[in-house]
Amino acid sequence: MCSKTILLLTVFVFSLRGSLIANDHHKEITLWPAGEVPDEPKDIKERKKPTKTDASGKMRIAYVDNPTLTVYRASEEKANGTGVIICPGGGYNILAWTHEGTEIAEWFNSIGVSAFILKYRVPRRDPETPHSLPLQDAQRAIRIVRSNAKKWNVDPDRIGLLGFSAGGHLTVMSGVHYNKKTYPKVDTADDFSARPDFLMPIYPAYLGNRVNKDKLSELINVNKNTPPTFIAITHDDSDRSYYSALLYAALKKNNVVGELHIYSKGGHGYGMRKSNNPVHTWPDRCRDWLGSMGYLEKKQK
Repeated sequence: MCSKTILLLTVFVFSLRGSLIANDHHKEITLWPAGEVPDEPKDIKERKKPTKTDASGKMRIAYVDNPTLTVYRASEEKANGTGVIICPGGGYNILAWTHEGTEIAEWFNSIGVSAFILKYRVPRRDPETPHSLPLQDAQRAIRIVRSNAKKWNVDPDRIGLLGFSAGGHLTVMSGVHYNKKTYPKVDTADDFSARPDFLMPIYPAYLGNRVNKDKLSELINVNKNTPPTFIAITHDDSDRSYYSALLYAALKKNNVVGELHIYSKGGHGYGMRKSNNPVHTWPDRCRDWLGSMGYLEKKQK
């Protein structure tokens, strides 16, 4: 065999190996066994809509009836043992998959954090409680990550949630309703706790009370066991900054570690993309907070 052929084969083998590693690190897994997605309405498939991608590369997933987790494992060299489940936003009607999902996962990997993008059920099944079935998916996702902690090189006591807009609401709901049994046990993964170790709602929506506009939603019952929370939002994001401030006040009242950043400008739905507005620095503050909490230190083996 000539040296040129050997060289080509070597390049092919290493390329294949790299591809396999990448596939393993970005593997998409289903949350529920086939046919066991709980509480799905029978007519849901009639509401199926296509996924769309706009000119800026933003993908919007408009229909999910088989929820999944896409695994983005941090490299062995950088991995610090912390894992974050990412909940994209979209009003519980779509999932902003790219700028509130994959781009965020890649950023977490760059700081040694393994990420898991949650593809929860959309569009809304129940207009009155649009979070109810996504909360089942979020609880199941937390338990699956915790049950696979050793396999995915994460510490089962360092698993948090980060979400945007509706995904930020889902993040908060996961942090205050982790003891609520939202679905019957499926398998041994459900023996694990559904409590997130920390929360990071970014421009969270739907936190307000629909009757008394000066209060948090009656569903958001912060207590001393609520996980530590980092919040980022802008002053010009409708009334959402007001309710984020109330959320922080509730954390403070219950002696829960919290950090709130309200930036002057930026609006809503910006993800992590750079802009001329002050809010584009929120990822730096998020990294600082994770570091201050000890979540960026290498896990002791």
